[in-house]
Amino acid sequence: MTAPISERLEDADAARESGRRKMDWAAQHMPICDALASEFEAEQPFEGERIGMAMHVEAKTAILAEILAAGGAEVAITGCNPLSTHDDVSAALDAVSGVTSYAERGVDDDEYYAAIEAVIDHEPTITVDDGMDLVAAIHEDYPELIDTIVGGAEETTTGVHRLRAMDEDGQLDYPVFAVNDTPMKRLFDNVHGTGESSLASIAMTTNLSWAGKTVVVAGYGHCGKGVAKKASGQNADVVVTEVEPRRALEAHMEGYDVLPMLEAAAEGDVFITTTGNRDVIVEEHFERMQDGVLLANAGHFDVEIDLDALSDLAVDSYEARDGVQAYEMADGRRLNVLAEGRLVNLATPIALGHPVEVMDQSFGIQAVVVRELVENGDAYEAGVHDVPDRLDKEVAEIKLDAEGVEFDGLTETQAEYMDSWQHGT
Repeated sequence: MTAPISERLEDADAARESGRRKMDWAAQHMPICDALASEFEAEQPFEGERIGMAMHVEAKTAILAEILAAGGAEVAITGCNPLSTHDDVSAALDAVSGVTSYAERGVDDDEYYAAIEAVIDHEPTITVDDGMDLVAAIHEDYPELIDTIVGGAEETTTGVHRLRAMDEDGQLDYPVFAVNDTPMKRLFDNVHGTGESSLASIAMTTNLSWAGKTVVVAGYGHCGKGVAKKASGQNADVVVTEVEPRRALEAHMEGYDVLPMLEAAAEGDVFITTTGNRDVIVEEHFERMQDGVLLANAGHFDVEIDLDALSDLAVDSYEARDGVQAYEMADGRRLNVLAEGRLVNLATPIALGHPVEVMDQSFGIQAVVVRELVENGDAYEAGVHDVPDRLDKEVAEIKLDAEGVEFDGLTETQAEYMDSWQHGT
């Protein structure tokens, strides 16, 4: 059985000290979570609940787990990506009262899923997921737990897609909130968070500039929009590839070149996938790419870039830099993959994930959704649910108050007018 992280580290005390510093820094810049922590500590809304989490275990996520535990929950957490865990943060989190962390960086597939099973062994009554691996494991291997699960929350686009497919097949047996789809998450986390953190991680990992480069962004959803916008803002030329005609048109109207990937492959210096789908960059694209290109995934799972095909094409492969694997073709071209094709903003050796302020908003939504499940879980049937708008607005108001920003409200007359169909010209 998988043991908590603290029992597996050689110098757990030093790791805990380092991780705690990271957590304390993040907490200083997370006013939403701070406000909710005060509420949870006073009211203990999660007393008696067991919360199972599969998330990117780094400083911001640790603050979310900590405030849930402060509200009375027993929290068990592991990673949702083998390369995104910060071991020192995981150790510091494991030392928090009410929290057990099994997350460890660099585990293989068997160890990854064993840690998920260790979380499930706590028999969670609520799940908090990033990618849906925890929900899937419970349904596939531990269905006997479902009757005691109040509900769950899903953080990311890929996880929501999987959940909706599961729901459509009639296989999702408890309610899960699509946290990813609510405005306070999607408009900030997906656009600004993914855009800023992906470009920062690539630049720090490679020590290369964006200016003058052609950046190919695969997918023009919210994450792709953020990556394209931030790359353009750093003086890169941006090409967008897209399979959905309205999004392709939107990218075109925003001033980006829109091309099929087969054509874009010959033009790009940097390729960043943001689709959440598989086989976005494949053999026929590799064959057209220039020497020295960078290949990075900012979607979710490591299936967007076909690494098996790339490996088969290569006559040699070696580590060019920490976090960069070079694949040398027979003609001498070198194609460089960052973070083993996993999430580039979280899985490179120096990756820090989204900015703290952005994740404060996303994890604020996660926290109030967990509170909603505890308080009103019986009101939600099995399936995927939108986050109630009142919760999204609550988090926005906490953030505005913390920033000292005042805003208008509707007068009674305005509210009546907006709610009436009888007022015309």
